Amino acid sequence: MSDAAAGPAARPVRARQPWAVRLGLSPRFHAFCAKVPGLRHLARAEGVALFDIVQGFVQSQALLALVEFRVLHRLAEGPAPLAALAGPAGVPTERMAILMKAGAGLGLVAERRGMWRLTVRGAAFLAVPGLEAMVRHHPVLYRDLADPVAFFRGETQPELAGFWPYVFGAGGAADPELAARYSALMADSQGLVAADTLAAVDFRGVRHLMDVGGGTGAFLTAVGSAHPGLEMTLFDLPAVVPGAEARFAAAGMRGRVRIVPGSFRDDPLPSGADAISLVRVLYDHADATVAQLLRAVWAALPEGGRIVVSEPMGGGDTPDRATDVYFSVYTLAMQTGRVRSGAEITRLLSAAGFVDCQFRQGFRPFVTSVVTGVKTVSDSTQKSV
Repeated sequence: MSDAAAGPAARPVRARQPWAVRLGLSPRFHAFCAKVPGLRHLARAEGVALFDIVQGFVQSQALLALVEFRVLHRLAEGPAPLAALAGPAGVPTERMAILMKAGAGLGLVAERRGMWRLTVRGAAFLAVPGLEAMVRHHPVLYRDLADPVAFFRGETQPELAGFWPYVFGAGGAADPELAARYSALMADSQGLVAADTLAAVDFRGVRHLMDVGGGTGAFLTAVGSAHPGLEMTLFDLPAVVPGAEARFAAAGMRGRVRIVPGSFRDDPLPSGADAISLVRVLYDHADATVAQLLRAVWAALPEGGRIVVSEPMGGGDTPDRATDVYFSVYTLAMQTGRVRSGAEITRLLSAAGFVDCQFRQGFRPFVTSVVTGVKTVSDSTQKSV
């Protein structure tokens, strides 16, 4: 049989690749680019990007060490010599010098005339709510990824699944100490989530907001501060109630918030709210649980009521560097949830009966994006208006 008769399937694999990929597979082309002035910067930039991927784990571990040794915290008090940083950390000076150089390479610290200083990026790291707590929590995920081949084959029992047992049902989260642990980590990051959600969603006109799965109420506290006349309900597991009561009391909102303990897996959602928020809830759960929850939200809302879904979302057909890498792997280790794109969440809301569903990409998509929807207004309601 001739090559022409064999058809496209008989061609070499590389020949069936797009021309740009074929060039990328050619060592000769890379060598050529490195010699041509107009192409040299492209070859260098691509090489840097690839090496940045390769060294990513080392970068994150260096950051973890800086956090655990409280180096950035000490520099926030003022410049310090190397010995003043190494001593309290119990690290030999020559080894601390390597760590500090790594921190400088990451843009977190800088050295001048023998004194180490915090950079703007390092200061921002300390100022961003929840970032330090997230980094200190990462060793759990790192241990789960110690054997990535076995992890992606599903041959391991991730430790992270035990850290967030509530996703498997209410029973695992009944332990108050365990609930306090995950509630604190969630609350630490909710400041940015609330700010970006409020920037994307106009809550004016909402009379009563219920936050389902809202933990100790960090999101409701932020929304309540922005909208003083808003009535609020928090619905979450009984174990988080004491923390929520303390938070609302400290914010002077205890009289404005009704706390209803329960599990959306087993209990009906309270009625009375004309808007319901699900903040970083859907990506914790499997598709069947999400579908059940969205139907419950639809049933709890009045005609014309609104749903607000706020969480990091995947890029869909154009995978996102943050959400489709970090959050997708994180939820895979949790063993129940998964990251969904805005388009996919929109389809889920539509399937549950919501209309006018809109996706709003967040200011910081790695923090959150938003999808909103409205409960279908019946013909009889329209005629009576």
